[in-house]
Amino acid sequence: MTARVADWRPEDPVFWQHTGRRIAQRNLWISVPALLLAFAVWMVWSVVVVKLRSVGFAFSEAQEFWLTALPALTGATLRIVYSFVVPVFGGRTWTAISTASLLLPCLGIGLAVQHPETPYGVFVALALLCGLGGANFASSMANINYFFPKERKGTALGLNAGLGNLGVSAMQWLVPAALGTAVFGDLGGAPQRVLAAAGGQPIWLQNAGFIWVPLVLLVTLAALWGMNDLAVAKASFRAQAVVLGHKHTWIMCWLYLGTFGSFIGYAAAFPKLIRATFPGVDPLQYAFLGPLVGALARPVGGWVADRLGGARVTLVNFAAMVAAVLAVLYFLAARSFPGFLTAFLALFVTTGIGNASTFRMIPVIFLNDRLRRVPAGSVAAAVEVAQDEARRSAARDAGAVLGFSSALGAYGGFLIPIAFGAAIGGGTPATALTQFLLFYLTCFAMTWWYYARRGAEAPC
Repeated sequence: MTARVADWRPEDPVFWQHTGRRIAQRNLWISVPALLLAFAVWMVWSVVVVKLRSVGFAFSEAQEFWLTALPALTGATLRIVYSFVVPVFGGRTWTAISTASLLLPCLGIGLAVQHPETPYGVFVALALLCGLGGANFASSMANINYFFPKERKGTALGLNAGLGNLGVSAMQWLVPAALGTAVFGDLGGAPQRVLAAAGGQPIWLQNAGFIWVPLVLLVTLAALWGMNDLAVAKASFRAQAVVLGHKHTWIMCWLYLGTFGSFIGYAAAFPKLIRATFPGVDPLQYAFLGPLVGALARPVGGWVADRLGGARVTLVNFAAMVAAVLAVLYFLAARSFPGFLTAFLALFVTTGIGNASTFRMIPVIFLNDRLRRVPAGSVAAAVEVAQDEARRSAARDAGAVLGFSSALGAYGGFLIPIAFGAAIGGGTPATALTQFLLFYLTCFAMTWWYYARRGAEAPC
């Protein structure tokens, strides 16, 4: 198999049918497990912090909320860089490098949690390193965008992101299950004795990091062996950075903060939110459900957006997010955990659908923008050449915007846990939820004005 593909024309139906589809699908199905592992490592602190006190770490509530928030801070910041690296290094090369980098926090967590005397600063450093997993999303989505034609981008990006997002739910289910057994025998280290007040049973908290190591190595090898670098995807940072001057880049960043920022922020905060607001409930029995339904909703959202239009789906979805937050507030005030859980799961579903529909909008916005610049009235052959170049430029622009918007959107994973922590410190998480509701109303208004209304500036 040739690692570098020189001829790539996904918009050509004949090329796509005979050559392109097979290559694109192979790259997609290697990208998915790589992204799943990245999300699992990124969000692993949402489970680890729930167990730290029970094995002797005397961290405060605020310190624990910071450990859940810091991976999102570095993940979001690094995404700004990762947004532009695929055209510089190549999708295959960068997927292998970025996946292998996950070994650093996995090994570090596995070692640090075995020693109750480990300083808090070490945990802060490891939480920041987990941001490497969050950064991978930007390069992964930018890479997959190059492989698929316009009419399949929503579904392809939805599958890559949605199944990748399952890493959060998989982690929140797998890690608690792995803590109760010596998965790696003596090689993994001795168990920690849980304090009597927390049940007294031994656990292997190091498994929260170690269980990902063999999987990371396997997927890294799969990327090196089975993925491709596309010659048409090559571009300098300068060529890609022009999108930062485009108004719709920043509007879509705002909308994606409302969808993906909500998904990743709620996923990080959900276990501690349950523990803080419903003390009699074991958060690890339910926390994985939110990221699970949100991740599963994303491919569905991409499929629906391909058929109904990204702007239309996004508009309706933001209205549904407002309704879901109102339901969460109602059941929170009623102190009904079943109602609270149901309403929050509905909110997670809307984040998944919105993640996909906003990402369906981006390639269409930039393709239409480039095609509008092709001069009319020229010789047919010249128009065709100009349109081909417009499509290549649009793919490059969309790839950069997909990555960059995912970077700014990921700051929700930092802001939401911090907002919940401050609100709970003040007495109730309702303050934070009300702020989120007002933000969703601004997203609804912007979607309607710029993309969904009759005569909108950039219908998509």
